[in-house]
Amino acid sequence: MKELLYYRDVMLREFDASIVRKEKDEAGRPYVVLSNTAFYPTGGGQPHDTGTLNNVPVVDVEKIDDEIRHYIQGELSALDGVVHGKLDWSRRFDHMQQHAGQHILTAAFVELFDAQTVSFHLGKEQVTIDIAVDTLTEQQLAAAEARANAIILENRPIETIWVTENELVAYQLRKKVAVSGDIRLVIIPDFDYNGCGGTHPASTGQVSAIKILGTEKIKGHVRVSFVCGQRVLAELAMRKKVLADVARQLSVPEIEAATALTKILKAQKNTEKALTAAKESLLKYEAQVLMAQNTRLVAAVFDQRTMQELQKIARIIVTEQADMMALLVSQNEDKLQFVAAKGKYIEKSMKDIADKVLPLINGKGGGSDQMVQGGGDCTMTKEELLKAMQNI
Repeated sequence: MKELLYYRDVMLREFDASIVRKEKDEAGRPYVVLSNTAFYPTGGGQPHDTGTLNNVPVVDVEKIDDEIRHYIQGELSALDGVVHGKLDWSRRFDHMQQHAGQHILTAAFVELFDAQTVSFHLGKEQVTIDIAVDTLTEQQLAAAEARANAIILENRPIETIWVTENELVAYQLRKKVAVSGDIRLVIIPDFDYNGCGGTHPASTGQVSAIKILGTEKIKGHVRVSFVCGQRVLAELAMRKKVLADVARQLSVPEIEAATALTKILKAQKNTEKALTAAKESLLKYEAQVLMAQNTRLVAAVFDQRTMQELQKIARIIVTEQADMMALLVSQNEDKLQFVAAKGKYIEKSMKDIADKVLPLINGKGGGSDQMVQGGGDCTMTKEELLKAMQNI
Protein backbone atom coordinates (compact mmCIF):
# COMPACT_ATOMS: atom_id res chain seq x y z
CA MET A 1 0.00 0.00 0.00
CA LYS A 2 2.77 2.43 0.90
CA GLU A 3 4.31 2.11 -2.56
CA LEU A 4 1.16 2.91 -4.54
CA LEU A 5 1.77 5.95 -6.72
CA TYR A 6 -1.30 7.81 -5.47
CA TYR A 7 0.17 7.60 -1.96
CA ARG A 8 3.80 8.25 -2.89
CA ASP A 9 2.95 11.41 -4.84
CA VAL A 10 -0.61 12.65 -4.48
CA MET A 11 0.01 15.37 -7.08
CA LEU A 12 1.11 12.89 -9.78
CA ARG A 13 -1.01 13.34 -12.88
CA GLU A 14 0.65 10.98 -15.37
CA PHE A 15 2.65 7.77 -15.01
CA ASP A 16 3.89 4.66 -16.81
CA ALA A 17 3.25 1.13 -15.62
CA SER A 18 3.21 -2.45 -16.91
CA ILE A 19 0.08 -4.51 -17.39
CA VAL A 20 0.12 -7.43 -14.96
CA ARG A 21 -3.24 -8.90 -15.90
CA LYS A 22 -6.25 -8.14 -18.05
CA GLU A 23 -9.61 -9.84 -17.65
CA LYS A 24 -13.38 -9.37 -17.66
CA ASP A 25 -15.34 -9.51 -14.43
CA GLU A 26 -18.52 -11.49 -13.78
CA ALA A 27 -20.60 -8.77 -15.43
CA GLY A 28 -18.40 -8.82 -18.54
CA ARG A 29 -16.68 -5.51 -17.79
CA PRO A 30 -13.09 -5.41 -19.11
CA TYR A 31 -10.37 -4.37 -16.66
CA VAL A 32 -6.60 -4.32 -16.34
CA VAL A 33 -4.31 -4.66 -13.32
CA LEU A 34 -1.10 -2.60 -13.41
CA SER A 35 2.28 -2.99 -11.75
CA ASN A 36 1.54 0.31 -9.98
CA THR A 37 -1.02 3.07 -10.35
CA ALA A 38 -1.88 6.69 -9.62
CA PHE A 39 -5.59 5.95 -10.10
CA TYR A 40 -7.37 6.06 -6.75
CA PRO A 41 -10.02 3.31 -6.32
CA THR A 42 -13.39 3.97 -4.70
CA GLY A 43 -13.05 3.77 -0.94
CA GLY A 44 -13.30 5.60 2.37
CA GLY A 45 -16.12 7.82 1.12
CA GLN A 46 -14.07 9.09 -1.84
CA PRO A 47 -15.08 8.22 -5.43
CA HIS A 48 -12.64 6.64 -7.88
CA ASP A 49 -10.46 8.47 -10.36
CA THR A 50 -11.05 8.43 -14.10
CA GLY A 51 -8.71 9.15 -16.99
CA THR A 52 -7.00 7.16 -19.72
CA LEU A 53 -4.52 4.36 -20.32
CA ASN A 54 -2.88 4.90 -23.73
CA ASN A 55 -5.90 7.11 -24.54
CA VAL A 56 -8.31 4.27 -23.67
CA PRO A 57 -10.87 5.68 -21.17
CA VAL A 58 -10.70 4.42 -17.59
CA VAL A 59 -14.29 4.65 -16.32
CA ASP A 60 -14.06 2.92 -12.93
CA VAL A 61 -11.38 1.85 -10.46
CA GLU A 62 -11.97 -0.71 -7.70
CA LYS A 63 -9.80 -2.45 -5.15
CA ILE A 64 -10.77 -6.13 -5.12
CA ASP A 65 -8.88 -8.16 -2.53
CA ASP A 66 -5.23 -7.20 -3.09
CA GLU A 67 -5.47 -5.86 -6.63
CA ILE A 68 -6.64 -2.59 -8.14
CA ARG A 69 -8.78 -3.06 -11.20
CA HIS A 70 -8.92 -0.37 -13.87
CA TYR A 71 -12.16 -0.81 -15.81
CA ILE A 72 -11.86 0.47 -19.35
CA GLN A 73 -14.22 1.56 -22.09
CA GLY A 74 -12.80 -0.29 -25.03
CA GLU A 75 -11.14 -3.53 -26.04
CA LEU A 76 -8.55 -5.22 -23.84
CA SER A 77 -6.50 -5.95 -26.98
CA ALA A 78 -5.79 -2.20 -27.23
CA LEU A 79 -3.60 -2.40 -24.11
CA ASP A 80 -0.44 -4.44 -23.71
CA GLY A 81 3.02 -4.19 -22.15
CA VAL A 82 3.88 -0.77 -20.71
CA VAL A 83 1.03 1.76 -20.76
CA HIS A 84 0.85 5.47 -20.08
CA GLY A 85 -1.77 6.53 -17.54
CA LYS A 86 -3.24 10.00 -17.35
CA LEU A 87 -5.67 11.14 -14.66
CA ASP A 88 -8.68 13.37 -15.15
CA TRP A 89 -6.97 15.90 -12.94
CA SER A 90 -9.90 18.25 -12.43
CA ARG A 91 -11.91 15.35 -11.01
CA ARG A 92 -9.07 14.09 -8.81
CA PHE A 93 -8.17 17.53 -7.43
CA ASP A 94 -11.84 18.26 -6.75
CA HIS A 95 -12.07 15.05 -4.74
CA MET A 96 -8.91 15.97 -2.82
CA GLN A 97 -10.29 19.41 -2.01
CA GLN A 98 -13.62 18.00 -0.81
CA HIS A 99 -12.03 15.19 1.23
CA ALA A 100 -9.53 17.46 2.94
CA GLY A 101 -12.28 20.01 3.54
CA GLN A 102 -14.30 17.28 5.23
CA HIS A 103 -11.40 16.55 7.59
CA ILE A 104 -11.09 20.23 8.44
CA LEU A 105 -14.81 20.87 9.00
CA THR A 106 -15.24 17.67 10.97
CA ALA A 107 -12.29 18.57 13.21
CA ALA A 108 -13.76 22.06 13.71
CA PHE A 109 -17.02 20.60 15.03
CA VAL A 110 -15.07 18.32 17.36
CA GLU A 111 -12.80 21.10 18.61
CA LEU A 112 -15.59 23.61 19.21
CA PHE A 113 -18.51 21.45 20.31
CA ASP A 114 -17.17 17.91 20.82
CA ALA A 115 -19.55 16.88 18.02
CA GLN A 116 -18.30 13.78 16.23
CA THR A 117 -18.89 12.93 12.57
CA VAL A 118 -20.36 9.43 12.15
CA SER A 119 -20.53 9.27 8.33
CA PHE A 120 -19.26 11.10 5.27
CA HIS A 121 -20.39 11.16 1.64
CA LEU A 122 -18.60 12.89 -1.22
CA GLY A 123 -21.29 13.52 -3.82
CA LYS A 124 -21.05 14.89 -7.32
CA GLU A 125 -22.31 18.34 -6.31
CA GLN A 126 -22.16 18.49 -2.51
CA VAL A 127 -20.44 16.81 0.42
CA THR A 128 -22.30 15.71 3.53
CA ILE A 129 -21.28 14.73 7.04
CA ASP A 130 -23.64 13.28 9.62
CA ILE A 131 -22.88 14.67 13.07
CA ALA A 132 -23.87 12.82 16.23
CA VAL A 133 -25.96 15.60 17.81
CA ASP A 134 -29.69 16.30 17.97
CA THR A 135 -29.44 19.88 16.78
CA LEU A 136 -26.98 22.46 15.51
CA THR A 137 -27.77 26.16 15.81
CA GLU A 138 -27.04 28.74 13.15
CA GLN A 139 -24.42 30.18 15.50
CA GLN A 140 -22.67 26.81 15.84
CA LEU A 141 -22.68 26.27 12.08
CA ALA A 142 -21.23 29.74 11.52
CA ALA A 143 -18.56 29.16 14.17
CA ALA A 144 -17.50 25.79 12.70
CA GLU A 145 -17.38 27.26 9.19
CA ALA A 146 -15.30 30.22 10.38
CA ARG A 147 -12.86 27.95 12.22
CA ALA A 148 -12.50 25.69 9.19
CA ASN A 149 -11.79 28.61 6.88
CA ALA A 150 -9.26 30.01 9.36
CA ILE A 151 -7.36 26.70 9.21
CA ILE A 152 -7.46 26.88 5.41
CA LEU A 153 -6.17 30.46 5.42
CA GLU A 154 -3.25 29.48 7.66
CA ASN A 155 -2.15 27.10 4.88
CA ARG A 156 -1.08 24.42 7.31
CA PRO A 157 0.63 21.34 5.85
CA ILE A 158 -1.42 18.18 5.36
CA GLU A 159 0.96 15.39 6.27
CA THR A 160 0.63 11.64 5.82
CA ILE A 161 2.57 8.99 7.71
CA TRP A 162 2.38 5.23 8.06
CA VAL A 163 2.35 3.78 11.57
CA THR A 164 1.73 0.48 13.31
CA GLU A 165 -1.01 -0.17 15.86
CA ASN A 166 1.53 0.11 18.67
CA GLU A 167 2.59 3.55 17.48
CA LEU A 168 -0.96 4.95 17.51
CA VAL A 169 -0.70 5.88 21.20
CA ALA A 170 1.65 8.71 20.26
CA TYR A 171 -1.12 10.54 18.37
CA GLN A 172 -4.33 12.17 19.61
CA LEU A 173 -6.61 10.62 17.01
CA ARG A 174 -9.99 12.18 16.35
CA LYS A 175 -11.61 8.73 16.26
CA LYS A 176 -10.62 5.12 16.70
CA VAL A 177 -8.91 3.50 13.70
CA ALA A 178 -10.86 0.59 12.23
CA VAL A 179 -7.96 -1.08 10.36
CA SER A 180 -4.92 -3.02 11.50
CA GLY A 181 -1.41 -3.58 10.17
CA ASP A 182 0.10 -0.60 8.40
CA ILE A 183 -2.08 2.40 9.22
CA ARG A 184 -2.05 5.64 7.26
CA LEU A 185 -2.58 8.82 9.25
CA VAL A 186 -3.55 12.14 7.71
CA ILE A 187 -2.34 14.95 9.95
CA ILE A 188 -2.99 18.68 10.08
CA PRO A 189 -0.51 19.67 12.81
CA ASP A 190 -2.02 20.86 16.10
CA PHE A 191 -5.52 20.44 14.71
CA ASP A 192 -6.47 17.04 13.30
CA TYR A 193 -5.04 13.52 13.50
CA ASN A 194 -7.06 10.91 11.67
CA GLY A 195 -6.65 7.50 10.07
CA CYS A 196 -7.59 7.81 6.39
CA GLY A 197 -6.83 6.07 3.10
CA GLY A 198 -8.03 8.88 0.83
CA THR A 199 -6.14 11.48 -1.16
CA HIS A 200 -5.67 15.06 0.04
CA PRO A 201 -3.74 18.10 -1.20
CA ALA A 202 -0.39 19.00 0.33
CA SER A 203 -1.69 21.92 2.40
CA THR A 204 -4.94 23.30 3.76
CA GLY A 205 -4.62 26.37 1.56
CA GLN A 206 -5.26 24.19 -1.50
CA VAL A 207 -8.76 23.49 -0.18
CA SER A 208 -9.36 27.18 -0.92
CA ALA A 209 -12.61 27.64 1.03
CA ILE A 210 -15.48 25.84 2.76
CA LYS A 211 -19.12 26.90 2.63
CA ILE A 212 -21.92 25.20 4.57
CA LEU A 213 -25.09 25.06 2.47
CA GLY A 214 -27.65 23.56 4.83
CA THR A 215 -28.64 20.93 7.37
CA GLU A 216 -31.32 18.28 7.84
CA LYS A 217 -32.27 15.75 10.52
CA ILE A 218 -31.24 12.17 9.67
CA LYS A 219 -31.95 9.31 12.09
CA GLY A 220 -31.21 11.28 15.23
CA HIS A 221 -28.18 13.03 13.73
CA VAL A 222 -27.70 16.31 11.88
CA ARG A 223 -26.57 16.07 8.27
CA VAL A 224 -24.48 19.05 7.20
CA SER A 225 -24.17 19.76 3.46
CA PHE A 226 -21.22 21.80 2.24
CA VAL A 227 -18.84 22.44 -0.65
CA CYS A 228 -15.13 23.18 -0.88
CA GLY A 229 -12.68 24.70 -3.33
CA GLN A 230 -13.84 25.12 -6.90
CA ARG A 231 -17.31 23.95 -5.92
CA VAL A 232 -17.70 27.08 -3.77
CA LEU A 233 -17.16 29.22 -6.87
CA ALA A 234 -19.55 27.07 -8.90
CA GLU A 235 -22.18 27.33 -6.17
CA LEU A 236 -21.67 31.10 -5.95
CA ALA A 237 -21.96 31.47 -9.72
CA MET A 238 -25.20 29.47 -9.76
CA ARG A 239 -26.73 31.44 -6.91
CA LYS A 240 -25.59 34.74 -8.44
CA LYS A 241 -27.24 33.81 -11.72
CA VAL A 242 -30.51 32.86 -10.02
CA LEU A 243 -30.50 36.00 -7.85
CA ALA A 244 -29.77 38.24 -10.82
CA ASP A 245 -32.63 36.67 -12.78
CA VAL A 246 -35.05 37.10 -9.86
CA ALA A 247 -33.96 40.72 -9.34
CA ARG A 248 -34.35 41.44 -13.05
CA GLN A 249 -37.89 40.04 -13.08
CA LEU A 250 -38.77 42.05 -9.98
CA SER A 251 -37.12 45.18 -11.40
CA VAL A 252 -35.16 45.80 -8.21
CA PRO A 253 -31.47 45.71 -7.24
CA GLU A 254 -30.26 42.26 -6.18
CA ILE A 255 -29.87 43.35 -2.56
CA GLU A 256 -33.59 44.22 -2.46
CA ALA A 257 -34.80 41.05 -4.19
CA ALA A 258 -35.78 39.18 -1.01
CA THR A 259 -37.79 42.12 0.35
CA ALA A 260 -39.53 42.68 -2.98
CA LEU A 261 -40.35 38.99 -3.33
CA THR A 262 -41.81 38.91 0.19
CA LYS A 263 -44.10 41.81 -0.69
CA ILE A 264 -45.23 40.10 -3.89
CA LEU A 265 -45.94 36.81 -2.11
CA LYS A 266 -47.93 38.63 0.58
CA ALA A 267 -49.93 40.45 -2.06
CA GLN A 268 -50.48 37.19 -3.91
CA LYS A 269 -51.83 35.51 -0.77
CA ASN A 270 -54.21 38.40 -0.21
CA THR A 271 -55.32 38.19 -3.85
CA GLU A 272 -55.85 34.45 -3.56
CA LYS A 273 -57.95 34.92 -0.43
CA ALA A 274 -60.05 37.57 -2.17
CA LEU A 275 -60.42 35.36 -5.26
CA THR A 276 -61.49 32.40 -3.14
CA ALA A 277 -64.07 34.53 -1.37
CA ALA A 278 -65.34 35.83 -4.71
CA LYS A 279 -65.64 32.30 -6.09
CA GLU A 280 -67.57 31.22 -3.00
CA SER A 281 -69.96 34.15 -3.44
CA LEU A 282 -70.38 33.37 -7.13
CA LEU A 283 -71.11 29.67 -6.44
CA LYS A 284 -73.67 30.65 -3.79
CA TYR A 285 -75.32 33.08 -6.19
CA GLU A 286 -75.32 30.42 -8.93
CA ALA A 287 -76.94 27.91 -6.56
CA GLN A 288 -79.63 30.43 -5.59
CA VAL A 289 -80.42 31.12 -9.27
CA LEU A 290 -80.82 27.39 -9.87
CA MET A 291 -83.05 26.98 -6.80
CA ALA A 292 -85.28 29.85 -7.94
CA GLN A 293 -86.03 28.02 -11.21
CA ASN A 294 -87.13 24.72 -9.63
CA THR A 295 -89.38 23.49 -6.84
CA ARG A 296 -88.10 20.03 -5.87
CA LEU A 297 -85.36 19.16 -8.39
CA VAL A 298 -82.38 21.14 -9.63
CA ALA A 299 -80.94 19.56 -12.82
CA ALA A 300 -78.20 21.42 -14.68
CA VAL A 301 -75.31 20.86 -17.08
CA PHE A 302 -71.99 22.76 -17.20
CA ASP A 303 -68.73 22.90 -19.10
CA GLN A 304 -65.28 22.83 -17.53
CA ARG A 305 -66.42 22.84 -13.92
CA THR A 306 -64.33 21.10 -11.28
CA MET A 307 -65.74 18.38 -9.09
CA GLN A 308 -65.21 20.64 -6.08
CA GLU A 309 -67.34 23.37 -7.68
CA LEU A 310 -70.14 20.91 -8.49
CA GLN A 311 -70.07 19.60 -4.92
CA LYS A 312 -70.22 23.10 -3.43
CA ILE A 313 -73.19 24.12 -5.59
CA ALA A 314 -75.04 20.91 -4.73
CA ARG A 315 -74.26 21.24 -1.02
CA ILE A 316 -75.54 24.83 -0.92
CA ILE A 317 -78.78 23.79 -2.63
CA VAL A 318 -79.66 20.83 -0.41
CA THR A 319 -78.55 22.64 2.75
CA GLU A 320 -80.79 25.63 2.13
CA GLN A 321 -83.66 23.53 0.70
CA ALA A 322 -84.01 20.32 2.71
CA ASP A 323 -86.78 19.04 0.42
CA MET A 324 -84.78 19.54 -2.79
CA MET A 325 -82.52 17.25 -4.86
CA ALA A 326 -79.62 18.44 -7.06
CA LEU A 327 -78.33 16.62 -10.15
CA LEU A 328 -75.35 18.34 -11.77
CA VAL A 329 -73.24 17.23 -14.76
CA SER A 330 -70.13 18.81 -16.30
CA GLN A 331 -68.07 17.93 -19.37
CA ASN A 332 -64.32 18.53 -18.94
CA GLU A 333 -62.46 17.89 -22.20
CA ASP A 334 -63.13 14.18 -22.92
CA LYS A 335 -64.51 13.34 -19.48
CA LEU A 336 -67.92 13.55 -17.84
CA GLN A 337 -68.38 14.29 -14.13
CA PHE A 338 -71.53 14.32 -12.04
CA VAL A 339 -72.80 15.05 -8.54
CA ALA A 340 -76.12 13.95 -7.07
CA ALA A 341 -77.22 15.32 -3.68
CA LYS A 342 -80.43 15.42 -1.64
CA GLY A 343 -81.87 17.35 1.26
CA LYS A 344 -82.68 15.63 4.53
CA TYR A 345 -86.40 15.33 3.74
CA ILE A 346 -85.78 13.34 0.52
CA GLU A 347 -85.97 9.56 1.09
CA LYS A 348 -84.30 8.42 -2.13
CA SER A 349 -80.66 7.25 -1.80
CA MET A 350 -78.17 8.97 -4.08
CA LYS A 351 -76.19 5.72 -4.23
CA ASP A 352 -78.91 4.29 -6.47
CA ILE A 353 -78.19 7.01 -9.02
CA ALA A 354 -74.44 6.40 -8.97
CA ASP A 355 -74.87 2.62 -9.26
CA LYS A 356 -76.99 3.03 -12.38
CA VAL A 357 -75.13 5.78 -14.28
CA LEU A 358 -71.47 4.88 -13.60
CA PRO A 359 -71.59 1.80 -15.90
CA LEU A 360 -73.03 4.00 -18.67
CA ILE A 361 -69.83 6.10 -18.78
CA ASN A 362 -67.30 3.44 -17.75
CA GLY A 363 -66.89 5.51 -14.64
CA LYS A 364 -65.77 5.38 -11.05
CA GLY A 365 -67.20 7.16 -8.07
CA GLY A 366 -68.78 6.85 -4.67
CA GLY A 367 -70.30 8.68 -1.76
CA SER A 368 -73.13 8.37 0.72
CA ASP A 369 -76.91 8.23 0.67
CA GLN A 370 -76.90 12.03 0.87
CA MET A 371 -74.34 12.82 -1.87
CA VAL A 372 -72.48 10.90 -4.55
CA GLN A 373 -70.01 11.93 -7.20
CA GLY A 374 -68.32 10.21 -10.10
CA GLY A 375 -66.71 10.58 -13.48
CA GLY A 376 -66.04 8.64 -16.66
CA ASP A 377 -65.81 8.69 -20.45
CA CYS A 378 -67.88 10.71 -22.88
CA THR A 379 -69.93 7.73 -24.06
CA MET A 380 -72.92 10.12 -24.24
CA THR A 381 -73.52 13.84 -24.10
CA LYS A 382 -73.76 15.65 -20.79
CA GLU A 383 -77.45 16.26 -21.46
CA GLU A 384 -78.03 12.54 -22.02
CA LEU A 385 -76.24 11.69 -18.80
CA LEU A 386 -78.35 14.22 -16.87
CA LYS A 387 -81.52 12.75 -18.38
CA ALA A 388 -80.43 9.25 -17.38
CA MET A 389 -79.90 10.48 -13.81
CA GLN A 390 -83.34 12.06 -13.74
CA ASN A 391 -85.02 8.86 -14.92
CA ILE A 392 -83.69 6.75 -12.06
